[in-house]
Amino acid sequence: MLEVLWLVRAVHILAASAWVGGSLMYQVVVLPALRAGGPAPAVAAQVAQLFKRLSNICIGILLLSGAYLTFDRLTQTTLGLPYIVVLILKITAALGMFALAIYVGQSNLRRLAKRTTRLSQAAPQLSLALGILIFVLGALLNGLFEATPH
Repeated sequence: MLEVLWLVRAVHILAASAWVGGSLMYQVVVLPALRAGGPAPAVAAQVAQLFKRLSNICIGILLLSGAYLTFDRLTQTTLGLPYIVVLILKITAALGMFALAIYVGQSNLRRLAKRTTRLSQAAPQLSLALGILIFVLGALLNGLFEATPH
């Protein structure tokens, strides 16, 4: 059973790393390069489509593995209120990140760039910030779990 838990945890961390790392790469490297290179709608559309596919795969993996890991932790021991509060914050942040990804994924990069709403303009940066927050909360959860006698 321990092997399954390790495998699920590894898959969860890899999916989160791919998505958050991909978001960072997208924001810091890809978008500035596309802007500097001038109009390249075909390239921009292909990049957006491939990143959307990566995001969708990661969301599925994170939902399944996250549910398994949450159930495993909550049924093992008495974790206390701090653990539960941080877990709720992490889940809420993750659901927010999923919602932003779905919102952004509803249109291609060119149409998204033409939108003028604040949410449309801030969604990629907000998603990245949520992803980093989720990693920090995950580390805090691990520390809280390790500090709990079991």
